[in-house]
Amino acid sequence: MSFRRSALAGAGAALAWGVIEPLDQRVLRNGYSDVAMLGKLITRTRAWPLAGLTLHAANGALFGLAFEETRRRTTWPARRLALALALAENFALFPLAYLVDRKHPARGEPGLAPLFTPRGLAQETIRHALFGVVLGRIS
Repeated sequence: MSFRRSALAGAGAALAWGVIEPLDQRVLRNGYSDVAMLGKLITRTRAWPLAGLTLHAANGALFGLAFEETRRRTTWPARRLALALALAENFALFPLAYLVDRKHPARGEPGLAPLFTPRGLAQETIRHALFGVVLGRIS
């Protein structure tokens, strides 16, 4: 694999995540969106969805690069590694949801429902699992 392909796969997996957000919000009855959180951090204009998706795809590309570097240093199968790394990131970073809930400048607006909750954790775990599966599949 190449770093370019893994970066593109990471960006693609992050965009897939953005596509499923409306579905998991309905299923889990939790109106939190990572795209909204990122986009509304950048701008409060109606351009926030584009800003959020762009930043999310860039984060995914960086994750794809880290995945590729790790893949080269281990004997784990790529699909298993991608899923494991995505879930590890989820559980390592989820405590930061406490700060998002209290400090984000757009907290309480549509797309920024409380995250540091059991439903928020379930939502983020599902999203990270999807990200890992897609990354492992297309990288």
